[in-house]
Amino acid sequence: MARNQGVLGGPGDASQLLQAGFTQKAFNQFLSAYPSSAIADSVTTYIERSVESVTSVLANASHDTAYPLDRLSSGNALLRAYTETSNASYGDALTALRDSVDLQPKNAEGGLWYYTYPDWSYLDGMYSYAPFSAAYAVQYDIGALRHAVQNVTHQLDLLWEHCYNATTGLLVHGYDASKTAVWADPATGASPHVWGRSLGWYAMALVDTLELLQGPLVDADAWHHLHGRFVELASAVARAADPATGGWWQVLDAPGREGNYIESSGSSMFVYALLKGVRFGYLERGFEAMNGDDTTGSIANASYVDVASRAYEYIADTFVVDNGNGTLGYNGTVSVCSLNSTASYEYYVGQSILYNSVLGSAAFVLASLEYERTVFVSL
Repeated sequence: MARNQGVLGGPGDASQLLQAGFTQKAFNQFLSAYPSSAIADSVTTYIERSVESVTSVLANASHDTAYPLDRLSSGNALLRAYTETSNASYGDALTALRDSVDLQPKNAEGGLWYYTYPDWSYLDGMYSYAPFSAAYAVQYDIGALRHAVQNVTHQLDLLWEHCYNATTGLLVHGYDASKTAVWADPATGASPHVWGRSLGWYAMALVDTLELLQGPLVDADAWHHLHGRFVELASAVARAADPATGGWWQVLDAPGREGNYIESSGSSMFVYALLKGVRFGYLERGFEAMNGDDTTGSIANASYVDVASRAYEYIADTFVVDNGNGTLGYNGTVSVCSLNSTASYEYYVGQSILYNSVLGSAAFVLASLEYERTVFVSL
């Protein structure tokens, strides 16, 4: 808040829109957990500032498609704000966002383009797209809920089918349906590497969508299908945790390779997804080695809470910085990784690290809230 992050200072760009939406989500979760906090009023006012800053930018559906799917990250806060105030400008932006999904270009299989790159679909956009689409249908278009659930499931499934690696159980960054990109696998169109933060977005999308769609009005088969995806992914993510630190690598399919490092935003996202999955009862047991392999070490036989708690404590000790003036900073967050690149290992580990990136700090706030709800409360 002191840094004015998550509030657009101008017309906005793709990154600023994602930062705003992610800030709104983190702060709304804080208010949900601590409604009587001494800073609750200040946080509420800040969320309003953030929402106000994106409202005019997102008020035209056709123009909205010029931004990545990340633009939809503000949708949940706009839903809340419009419901509480009936403010017409919020309603206009909300409707435009929803309509922009229908206008988003799609590949031949119906997969949403992440951005302007033809036929390219990324894991990244699912955190913004899936929960918003589900929440909008539940709240304002209940008659189309089944159709909305089918659409959300289809998008998540397309990424799973193209990007899933049967050896690790993890998903690579994205795919090119035309299979013409320099990095595209000739059979699947998949990119070559598992980027931690993109998989973090996808894992959070699954657990948040499961929360929004549980209830008697939702197709039970669709919910259980998504739940199965989440359980399978959670097991693979837990197995991929670094045995030495408990955190997760920037490039998850190259643990320990020279140049690779434990990255703070993806690591916090995985903590959030695992602990929230436990809290809601989506993850009831510990996980097993893949294909019955005999693995050793504490991680192989741990529970999800064990894995997530160990990772959280490492993150807090390693990446949270005491600025010495009563404020905290957050380090270790990679700036951005795009498939509009070589998508090589060298590319992913060569991107710069940003201090106090909202994509890291907001993820850490979300992870912290889940840790406090699930672990700290029992200590």
